[in-house]
Amino acid sequence: MSSGATDFEALLREALSPVDPPADLVNRLELTLINLTELAQDELESWELSAMRDPRNWVRPVAATLVGATAGTALVGLRVRQQHRARRQQSSNLLDLARRTLKDVGEEARRVLPKR
Repeated sequence: MSSGATDFEALLREALSPVDPPADLVNRLELTLINLTELAQDELESWELSAMRDPRNWVRPVAATLVGATAGTALVGLRVRQQHRARRQQSSNLLDLARRTLKDVGEEARRVLPKR
C-alpha cells in the first residue's frame, strides 16, 4: 500500500511542479491587447450617430466599447506591472511606491487612450 501512496505523491508532485512561461509571452500578450484596443477604436470611429437611433444597431458599438475598455485596462496593468520592481527599488517607503505606481498608471492610460 505504501508504494501506491508514494507513486501517487510522486505523480502529484510532478504534476504540480512550476512551469516557466514562454520567454515571449509578455510581448505576445501586449501585442494582442494593443491590436484589440486599436480594432475597438476603429470600430467605434466608423459608426455614424444617425445609425444609433435604432436600438438594434447598439450591439456592435457596445461590444467594441467593452472590448476596448477591457483590453486597454489590461494593457495598462501589464505595462505598470512590468515596471514594478524598478519602482519598488526607487521608492523610499510604501506611500512613495503607491504615488509612483499611480503616476505610472496615469501615464500609461494617456498612452493607450486615443488622441482627441
